[in-house]
Amino acid sequence: MSALRERLTDGLYGLGWGTVKKLPEPVAVRLGRTIADATWKRRGPLVRRLESNYARVVPGASPERLAELSRAGMRSYLRYWMESFRLPAWSEERVRTGFACQDLHHLTDGLASGRGVVLALPHLANWDLAGAWVTTELKTPFTTVAERLRPETLYDRFVAYREGLGMEVLPHNGGTAFGTLARRLRDGGLVCLVADRDLSASGVEVDFFGEPTRMPAGPALLAQQTGALLLPVTLWYDDSPVMRGRVHAPVEVPEAGTRAEKTSVMTQALADAFATGIADHPEDWHMLQRLWLADLDPAKSPDGPATSSDGPATSSDGPATSSDGPVPDSAPNAAPSSATDSEKGRP
Repeated sequence: MSALRERLTDGLYGLGWGTVKKLPEPVAVRLGRTIADATWKRRGPLVRRLESNYARVVPGASPERLAELSRAGMRSYLRYWMESFRLPAWSEERVRTGFACQDLHHLTDGLASGRGVVLALPHLANWDLAGAWVTTELKTPFTTVAERLRPETLYDRFVAYREGLGMEVLPHNGGTAFGTLARRLRDGGLVCLVADRDLSASGVEVDFFGEPTRMPAGPALLAQQTGALLLPVTLWYDDSPVMRGRVHAPVEVPEAGTRAEKTSVMTQALADAFATGIADHPEDWHMLQRLWLADLDPAKSPDGPATSSDGPATSSDGPATSSDGPVPDSAPNAAPSSATDSEKGRP
């Protein structure tokens, strides 16, 4: 990423946070939809990748149906951005009324038990709004992990933004982050991690919509090593200003098997829960990158090798960056490679 492009990217985000948050909500909604539709009409690499991913989620969908989904997906993606730019300016009442969650008892009972809770989410709807709701409505702080972005000033903006919403944000930094997460859980705390995309190329292979991909091992390993409750969460939008969500039943640690075998079973259970939510609301899954192993292998992918244009949006394709995701990913690839590594983080 050139220095000029880094400055441009940082400046665009700064403009978003500085300007969009001051707009009346109806104006911000219309602006987001206008940008989404204009981006969709250009049919750049992001839109084509989104349709390719949706084709796995909705097998047998016609080109017309995939086009409808990608248009709705870009609108959902820009709704996420408009909300995120405005979220720091929302009142506590607006945050509390902006999210409604089903089966919340899984989370509240887990926190009340004192054993610690790991919430694992896919890239559905607005996970930052869900986090702000947890800190505002439930009065519960939590810890998450963010991928380091370039330029560093952009990463600093994201960290400051999320910390301003009440989150503790750790840099994506191997065993150090894992050790801190483990300590928070052993103290009965809450950890929230976006976990449907492996950033390390060493994640756990799972079956996802009938094809193999990898997802991070961190949530399962944290649950095993700390005794924390592991809860999948899925989110979605409807036609109202309120985002919806569901806390799924706990993913239990298998009684038998090696650590690797238990991790595989638990990560597959997460993938299955994510798939349920994504299948119900595919347009709210903001996966604009290659995900399945067949797409990551240039020899098998019809699109050829992955390029920078296959990553998040550039200035010509919507408000994202040249880093790996529409926002700093919270995927806990900070999982230790061995028990010894994890022990370094113990209090």
